[in-house]
Amino acid sequence: MLARRRKLRLDTERLVLRPPQHGDFTNWVTLRVESRGYLTPWEPSWAPDHLTRRAFTNRVYWANRSIAGGTAIPLFIFRREDEQLLGAITLDNIRRGPAQSGVLGYWTGQPYARQGYMRETIAALVHHAFERLDLSRIEAACLPENVASRGLLERSGFKYEGVAQSYLQINGRWRTHVLYAALRGDRRGKTQVG
Repeated sequence: MLARRRKLRLDTERLVLRPPQHGDFTNWVTLRVESRGYLTPWEPSWAPDHLTRRAFTNRVYWANRSIAGGTAIPLFIFRREDEQLLGAITLDNIRRGPAQSGVLGYWTGQPYARQGYMRETIAALVHHAFERLDLSRIEAACLPENVASRGLLERSGFKYEGVAQSYLQINGRWRTHVLYAALRGDRRGKTQVG
């Protein structure tokens, strides 16, 4: 008989990171709605069905398939003390072979921004990616004017690598992004470019 895979869960001092579950729908939609104005300038446009239960169910199924297939690690972020949903983080586009890399994306609900939760989350997922998944490189991108996200990436050990023109559609327009990366065993100094 095949042994069942252990469910993915990362624990930090203040947080629990785990894949989304069907029962998270109400907390997720509430946080997204109350943070809409805060999030939409930095995210792809929300589809008309973005906040529906059906779309959320698809998100849960995608998360489970991605983790099982080793192509992505989508996790919800919960505060340990009260199990409050704070946001989400995804290590996506995991590439094996000579690349051994992935792309990091994240969001925090407005009430929980700038409290160190995402920095703690990034540290946990980067550690997992390097130590458990044996990745060599984690990439991240953000809008040049997103000072908070740029600072977060730099404080989390990511180094500025350059600019990508028309990198992603954000809030309905093709936008240029600044690119960052963290390398396992990184010996690069601070860049002070961003």
